[in-house]
Amino acid sequence: CASLELEFFTAPSKIRFYCRYWPMIVHVDMDAFYASVEKLDNPELADKCVIVGGVSGRGVVSAASYEARRYGVRSAMPMYQARRLCPHGVFVTPRQGRYKIISGQIMEILGAFSPLVEPVSIDEAYLDISGCRRLFGDPESTGRHIKETIYDKTGLTCSVGMAPLKFLAKISSDLKKPDGLVVINPKEVADFIKTLPVQKVPGVGRVSARELLRMGISTLGEVQKYDKAMLVGRLGKYGIRIYELANGIDRSRILPVRPVKSVSSEQTLSEDTGDKNVLKKYLLAQAEDVGRQLRRHRLRAKTVFIKIKHSDFTQITRQAPLPSLSSSASILYRAGAVLLDACGPAKPVRLVGLGVSDLVGEATPVQQDLFAESDEGCKKWERVDTAMDEICRRFGTRKITRAACSPDSGDKNERK
Repeated sequence: CASLELEFFTAPSKIRFYCRYWPMIVHVDMDAFYASVEKLDNPELADKCVIVGGVSGRGVVSAASYEARRYGVRSAMPMYQARRLCPHGVFVTPRQGRYKIISGQIMEILGAFSPLVEPVSIDEAYLDISGCRRLFGDPESTGRHIKETIYDKTGLTCSVGMAPLKFLAKISSDLKKPDGLVVINPKEVADFIKTLPVQKVPGVGRVSARELLRMGISTLGEVQKYDKAMLVGRLGKYGIRIYELANGIDRSRILPVRPVKSVSSEQTLSEDTGDKNVLKKYLLAQAEDVGRQLRRHRLRAKTVFIKIKHSDFTQITRQAPLPSLSSSASILYRAGAVLLDACGPAKPVRLVGLGVSDLVGEATPVQQDLFAESDEGCKKWERVDTAMDEICRRFGTRKITRAACSPDSGDKNERK
């Protein structure tokens, strides 16, 4: 927060003009987004306990309506546990394509209120409305306008938090869910920090919360009693962060463009398996997904990696550079399959994933290898993938698939 005082002198009196500028950050969080979209598209689900997630025995809850939450159902909960807590619930398989369409509409709405919009997930975003008072009124009026516009254009409710500091905007959006609006004005920041439980501070997990409690710190305001060096000694680098937050300093800024650093896809298997041929089918489907995302963002990858979680929950990752920059599903799959073969003797696996990193734009110039073989084969596969993308765009993702991913090729639970 900043305060600027300008002084002008005239005879015989001295006249002071005050110009005060306070940043105002908004955090918009859609209410039970996936479940709300399902209710929007199917009015018969209104007032019912809607639970969205993987419907297999090993699935997890992606979102739960507020009716389901009354029975203790929460996101990231195993689906079998959700069924036990809420046996009368309506269990729905996620429709990511539909959620992304609605998310795009919401982000477009937010962009009409400020050019500084930072999406942080499919259903939440920050925006900076500093200096927008003459356009939309005071912060509370602006917040109500945002909520009303989203509801009018999508039929969905959201919770909005507004504060001069980014981390406080995030916290305040969660205080009156669902359909809430909380505004923390600059003069209220100090009192809010003084009584804020440390468990609600972003970045404070169970380990750091226990350490803070050992120090006699239960609220963010109590952090002010300790110097920075002591906090760093007890909490590591996060000690600097929490020291600054406790003193009303948040160096986080709104980042309108969040560069894509990696793209990945993973899946929990319906049954543990050590059969690498089965695992490779999953890798192929994931390579299709990752390649499609790369091409949508006009990116190519330098590195491919796989993630394996065994039945005992031990986890390994392996990565390797690609022979050339690529967004081809075939190239990504072959590299991932090599990494899988190199993992040694087969152990029962419960989760497998494939991803890419070290991404560059399609038009980015790269140094060529003088003695490398031609990459014409890679380009041919990319052209095949591009043609498949167009077919999927026009007719749906189920209209064309690789033979190895078809239901008749093996595990009938396989992704298409």
